[in-house]
Amino acid sequence: MALSRDDVRAVRPRTYVAKDFQTLRAQLLEYARQHYPNRIRDFSESSLGGLFLDMAAMIGDNFSFYIDHQHGELDPNTAVETGNIERMLRAEGVPIVGAAPALAPVTIFVQVPASSEDNTLVPLEDALPNIKAGSLFTSDSGVNFILLEDVDFVKKKADGSYVADVRVSQKTSTGVPTFFVLAAHGLCVSGRETTEDVAISSTFVPFRKVTLTNPNVSEIVSVTDSSGNVYYRVTALSHDVVYKNVLNTALDNDIVKDAMKVVPAPFRYTAATELSSRKTVLTFGGGGADTLEDDVIPDPADFAIAFPYTKTFSRVPVNPQSLLQTKTLGVAATSTTLKITYRYGGGLDHNVGPGTIRNVKTLNMYFAGDVTAAQAGIVRDSIEVSNALRGAGGEDAPSPADLKLLIPSIRSSQERIVTREDLIARVYTMPANFGRVFRAAVRSNPNNPLATQLFIVSRGSDKKLTTSSDTLKKNLRTYLNPYRMISDAIDVLDARIINLRLTFDVLIDPSLNKSTVLQAILTKLQTELDVKNFHIDQPIVLSDLTNTIFSTRGVVSVNKLTFDNIVGIHGDKTYSDNVFDTSSNMKKGILFPSSGGIFEFRFLEVDVIGKAS
Repeated sequence: MALSRDDVRAVRPRTYVAKDFQTLRAQLLEYARQHYPNRIRDFSESSLGGLFLDMAAMIGDNFSFYIDHQHGELDPNTAVETGNIERMLRAEGVPIVGAAPALAPVTIFVQVPASSEDNTLVPLEDALPNIKAGSLFTSDSGVNFILLEDVDFVKKKADGSYVADVRVSQKTSTGVPTFFVLAAHGLCVSGRETTEDVAISSTFVPFRKVTLTNPNVSEIVSVTDSSGNVYYRVTALSHDVVYKNVLNTALDNDIVKDAMKVVPAPFRYTAATELSSRKTVLTFGGGGADTLEDDVIPDPADFAIAFPYTKTFSRVPVNPQSLLQTKTLGVAATSTTLKITYRYGGGLDHNVGPGTIRNVKTLNMYFAGDVTAAQAGIVRDSIEVSNALRGAGGEDAPSPADLKLLIPSIRSSQERIVTREDLIARVYTMPANFGRVFRAAVRSNPNNPLATQLFIVSRGSDKKLTTSSDTLKKNLRTYLNPYRMISDAIDVLDARIINLRLTFDVLIDPSLNKSTVLQAILTKLQTELDVKNFHIDQPIVLSDLTNTIFSTRGVVSVNKLTFDNIVGIHGDKTYSDNVFDTSSNMKKGILFPSSGGIFEFRFLEVDVIGKAS
């Protein structure tokens, strides 16, 4: 059916560029005068027409404002509402943290009586204490510092001497020592430690949330329930295992303190910090163990196939993944009491100055030997503490603007190893108590295109390069495996330590003292050739060393600059056993190491030799 002209209304022109109140009112006024000239003529502020215009313009202005505001809240650069900023930070994986505590190395002093051993006066071993982690010290400004690790004064080195520094403190009139003072080092963190008991009702609540009372939580020490279950912190509730450090009992325990162990975590939780209050919220699992799918560890007996009426049967299809299927995302605790121990507090004022941590507030200690009450009292009363270095790491809580600046860098990060840089970064970020890799380098495996060669080297307690221990390699393998792509293989190899000796001959201005100029050259070269400046596969450029020598005042010319490989034992000094031909590896004034090798001037005081003429 055709439409008549009366059914077709003329389309009136409209504009959509107006966004503020004045522009909207002006356009509405023009529209009313153009299309309704005979109905309302008075649009003054006090008239009814003016009221309609103002109300319509105000509604449009409000809509425009909130649309612009909500659009801005979608962009982390322009968002201003705390709730929206927090959601974007969590979506991008930016960790929201409170004030950071300070770390401070401290020295603990203890005085013990002397004892005769093999006709030699030594500290009475039974009176040597073990200062337990959790002991509390305070600074002059009142900042609390908690000891993070046990300080054992009984511990000895491989040669039988004490790890602690020992010196005589008191003597008789004839010079016989009566007391010794031992000094051992420990690491402290600022803040306070507290425990909260949270009663959980019998009502099943999946993904229960618990908010801790104090803000600026720096570490959750432990979470247990009244049944003795230990809850582990995970990044996401889908992570069902955690890495736990256990005491390393192997022969290399002096180099690698702990061994890494993978343990299942059926009882687990995540922790997140609220942006507005900086309080920490713990989220527990969602499994109730009421159904098969809720079992944290499914019972294999539930999958057994029974044949009660037959003595023979054919092949039965079995899905092995059934034993791994679970939808709990962790256990949701019910009818128990959670005991949550955590540390909190921090800030810039926690970076106390050197020599200010000297008050013992709470001392947790015990004696491994059989010591009398009087001796124990003397030792306990003699304990003192001090910090030689300033506390570092304390920082105020970052503002929302500071956290938003982290979004671009977090977006580019990833929790997997794809590039060589990813692999090296993961190696260096392994916790130090599992062993420290001093240098790492990555090479392609010439025999396997899907494999990568990872060369590593460590340093011993004497700061000299040493082959990484087997425990460290096992810890590194356990640590890297979750980040490794399933089709990739990583071969962990020892870097070849190449010990060198540098000999040079220079001509010095006769008007200057030769010994002084030569000593200045040696100081510069020893600084430049320190092992901290070398990496695996890094060559030595002879022209750089020549320029270093020439930059010393008084040097006229460099007559000779040669390298020699030092191997084995020379006097009382032990070098690497790796043989290296310096002449064949010298190309165009550059000394290249062998594949996967690292140069080391092991004893700089004797391995850099200079002659002046």
